[in-house]
Amino acid sequence: MPAGLIALALGGFGIGLTEFVIMGLLPEVATDFRVSEASAGWFISGYALSVTVGALLVTAAVTRLPRKPVLMGLLVLFIAGNFLSAVADGYTMMLIGRIVAALCHGAFFGIGSVVAAGLVPAHKKASAIAIMFTGLTAANVLGVPFGTLLGQHLGWRSTFWAITAIGALALIGIALMVPKQGADNVKSLRSELGAFRNGQVWLSIVVTILGFGGMFGAFTYIAFTLTEVSGFAAGAVPWLLVLFGGGLFVGNFLGGKAADKALDKSLIVILGGLVLVLVFFALTASNGIATLVSLALMGGFGFATVPGLQMRVMHFAATAPTLASGANIGAFNLGNALGAWLGGVTITAGLGYTSPVWAGAGITVAALAVMVTAAWAAKRSNASRTGATSDVESEAQAVTVS
Repeated sequence: MPAGLIALALGGFGIGLTEFVIMGLLPEVATDFRVSEASAGWFISGYALSVTVGALLVTAAVTRLPRKPVLMGLLVLFIAGNFLSAVADGYTMMLIGRIVAALCHGAFFGIGSVVAAGLVPAHKKASAIAIMFTGLTAANVLGVPFGTLLGQHLGWRSTFWAITAIGALALIGIALMVPKQGADNVKSLRSELGAFRNGQVWLSIVVTILGFGGMFGAFTYIAFTLTEVSGFAAGAVPWLLVLFGGGLFVGNFLGGKAADKALDKSLIVILGGLVLVLVFFALTASNGIATLVSLALMGGFGFATVPGLQMRVMHFAATAPTLASGANIGAFNLGNALGAWLGGVTITAGLGYTSPVWAGAGITVAALAVMVTAAWAAKRSNASRTGATSDVESEAQAVTVS
């Protein structure tokens, strides 16, 4: 394994921690700032929307710069945002800190995905992307539960101080372990924008928004679902999140392997599985054992889409993938914002703490429909160019990154 992948995963760990740990601490933060659950949810939605903006604008601004210094600069921005969150004296300052930290997120994972794919042979690109995102999943398996536990015992600010320190370590790792990128790998902004002429790039982005939005529609208010519906004590929430994080870890790994073999087919199967898991969770949330199963499966199926969706966008934007890759990271977080917003709407409407799970299932059905359409269009386009038959495996070869 190239050492650079480890460094990228370390950066992903820090960024993933700051994105997700707030979910386990949402009740404490809402109480401290004396705001409603829905208002506190903006610490998640605001972060996600800022990621979306940063993924496009920040990536566009740095597209002609060497990638390693850019990755390091993005981590400096990340450190500054988490420092602001740690010292926030009110709701507004906390939100500003979240937004500042989020500006680096999309560009880091977008550029990092391109760098990761360039470190390995062609047939291992999706797996390399999955390794980078392993940092994100590890943040859920280890960082989020222990960060939540730390925040509950020493105050939520202590968690953000810890994240700030982790960001500094990630910066050192990037400086020492990620190789420099050759000048021939840097494309002009015009070339990067040209990748968006491909309709498949846009279809992939829509699937990303809806697919991730479905999972986050259920997950954003998971602390309230676990305590108010499933009947778990607040102190058990960090340990329950370990199950979700474990699902993320396994799903990310297996999703990368599946995407390297049959990209569109694997995405269709995974999205279909996620729909079933969310429906099962909504129907059985009052049952403790069923909830444990649902948490693990929701994380697994939800994150199994990530390496495949990222690789799909990079494939169809192959000549200049950096901006499209960053845009797709923004799409993941636009989906986060969509799910968090819709979940807040259903709770505010008095539909209960299982309503975000139902909303998530509905969004995922839409993602599945778009994915099936995109796969059909890709298969038809490839057949028209090559005279291929309608064999299912020919479709998979058509969208596998060469």
